[in-house]
Amino acid sequence: MKKQIEKIYSRPARPGMVGDGFRVFNYFPNGQITQQRVSPFLLMDFNAEYDFGPSDHLRGVDVHPHKGFETVTIAYKGSVAHHDSTGNSGVINPGDVQWMTAGARILHKEYHEKEFSKKGGPFEMIQLWVNLPAKNKLADPQYQAITAGQMGKVILADNSGSVNVIAGSFNEHKGPATTFTPVNMFDIRLNNGGNLVTTVPVTHNTVLLVVEGEVTVNGGQAGQHDLVLFKNEGEEISVSADKDSVLLLLSGEPINEPIAQYGPFVMNTQRELQEAFQEFQSGKFGVLE
Repeated sequence: MKKQIEKIYSRPARPGMVGDGFRVFNYFPNGQITQQRVSPFLLMDFNAEYDFGPSDHLRGVDVHPHKGFETVTIAYKGSVAHHDSTGNSGVINPGDVQWMTAGARILHKEYHEKEFSKKGGPFEMIQLWVNLPAKNKLADPQYQAITAGQMGKVILADNSGSVNVIAGSFNEHKGPATTFTPVNMFDIRLNNGGNLVTTVPVTHNTVLLVVEGEVTVNGGQAGQHDLVLFKNEGEEISVSADKDSVLLLLSGEPINEPIAQYGPFVMNTQRELQEAFQEFQSGKFGVLE
């Protein structure tokens, strides 16, 4: 049975700036799509293709804390460097993914990579926040540097395109990311006229973002930068590309727990949020320069 479409959302009307290096359209949470509706996903910020121009100043986001969830950054165009308070650092190039578990606490900063910043050019990224269940909120911080070459790679039949499996399993091909709860994350590239059929569990909350192109999905028409929200009915997803297209398909088992969020902290109760602020203000998150 095909997974029914609940609604197709157009790109938000206006972008917002995260720091001075990320010009993003926020798809959720908002007044229409709540965090509970798309759990375990908490946030989707899409930096649609944009040329920031050459600069000697490293645009980005300065030191900031996180606690209680994971951040996932998917690079399509441009390069981002990052550092965190556990000593991890690196560069995310096109096709790469940075999967960071904030867990108990972490300080983090991310910015345009130096050589990319000097040259300028097209910049396109997605950042997702993925919730952690209560039992894992205080997990040790960790970092998964997933390069394009490490992805699970699926070549589709009839020159339809390919799928990079970041997490979960696409038609029995597994991705390299480890997750605390069941999550599927697929970077899909379809050629004009290409087709794809896959299934996700009926219970999963599921969305499809059209990063580039135009597709027909389960009978609905989705254009560039549209977000398709599926009902929790049926399992099959069928996509046909009406032009060369890049898609991000996300599905995950809902975490049916209370969500208490304020800024970069995501806990289960207001008391836990207050404790997180106290820890941060007292210096327990460490130091990052």
